[in-house]
Amino acid sequence: MKEPVEHTFTCPYCWEEISMILEPHYEQQIYIEDCEVCCRPIEIRFWGDAEGLTAFEAVSIEQ
Repeated sequence: MKEPVEHTFTCPYCWEEISMILEPHYEQQIYIEDCEVCCRPIEIRFWGDAEGLTAFEAVSIEQ
């Protein structure tokens, strides 16, 4: 099992730096997480492999 990874990214709405713990147990994960600063929904997408986290995206879901 892969170890959890702390990852920092910028909110696509308020541009604040956000830190979260990711658990790369699967090759790809997609879910919605609210920004802890502005509370707007962010689609979190990340990918992992045997080495850990390989790619990460945080995108707005509001038009």
